[in-house]
Amino acid sequence: MIYFVTVNYYSTDAIAQLIKSISAYGSIDYKFIIVNNSPDDAAIHQLKTDKIIIIETGENLGFGRGCNQGLNWIYAKDTQAIVWIINPDAYLIDNSPQQAKQFLANYPEISILGTIVGEPTGEIWFSGGEFVAKNGEIIVTKLPISEVEKPYIHTQWVTGCSLLINLKKFPDCPQFDRDYFLYYEDCDFCLRYGKQGHIIAITGKIQVIHQPSSITNRNIYLKIEHTIYSYLLTLQKHASNLILVYRFVRISLSAVISLPFQRKIAMSEIKGVLKYCQRIVSK
Repeated sequence: MIYFVTVNYYSTDAIAQLIKSISAYGSIDYKFIIVNNSPDDAAIHQLKTDKIIIIETGENLGFGRGCNQGLNWIYAKDTQAIVWIINPDAYLIDNSPQQAKQFLANYPEISILGTIVGEPTGEIWFSGGEFVAKNGEIIVTKLPISEVEKPYIHTQWVTGCSLLINLKKFPDCPQFDRDYFLYYEDCDFCLRYGKQGHIIAITGKIQVIHQPSSITNRNIYLKIEHTIYSYLLTLQKHASNLILVYRFVRISLSAVISLPFQRKIAMSEIKGVLKYCQRIVSK
C-alpha cells in the first residue's frame, strides 16, 4: 500500500486538488495522511473519508516534525509500506501512484526516492540535489527529463516536495531532524541516511507538478529567516567548522551591509543568524 503524507498549513483547496489527482487514474490501494499544522482550519475536515486520515498536531510543528507525525502513524501500522511525502501545492500526473509502486518493486534496493518535479509552465523545478561539503554549497539540479536516461540515478538529496520512502529498508521509523522548522530538512534527512548506507536516488520515470513557493511566499521575510537558520544548521551538521564559520561571517556581514538598502530582507537574515546563535548558546 502507498501512504501519502502531506502537511497542511491553511492549504485545504490545494490538498483537495492533490487528492483528486491521485484518484484520477483509477483504483489504487492507498491512504492519504493529512498532518494538520493549522488547528483552527476547520475546512480541512471536509476532506476526511475512509481513505483520508487527519492527524491533529494542535500547533504548527513545521514541515519535518509534521512529517514525523505521519511517518510514526504509518510505521506503527505497516513497516513494509511505501510512504510518499508530498507538498500540498503539488499534484500527480500520468498514473504516478501505480508507477511509483511498480518502480520500487523493480528496484527494491532504493531507500529514498525522489521524483522529477516540474512547474505548470513545463520548466523543471527539481531533478536532484548535491551538497558540496568543501564549500557549503547546497545545489539543486534542473536537468530535463530526457537527460535522466537510466531508470534512476544516485543523488545526495531529494526535495521533500515529492519524496518516497521504502519503509522496509529501515530497521526503525525514519525521522526528520526536529531542530529544523522549515527548509533544508529534506537535505539533512537524505544526507544522514545516505551516510548510513541507504541508497538515495531520483528517477525520471515519475513526475509531479508543483507551484513553487505558493504557500511559503505568504510571508517572504519569515521564509528568509527560516532559510538562513536552517542553512547554518545544515553546515554545522555536514560541513567542517571552518566552512560553517566562513559562511556565518559572510551571511552576517552581507546582511549588515545591505541594511540601509534592503532593510526588511536584511533584518530577516539577521534574525535567522540570531536564531542559530540562540541554538548554539542553548546547547
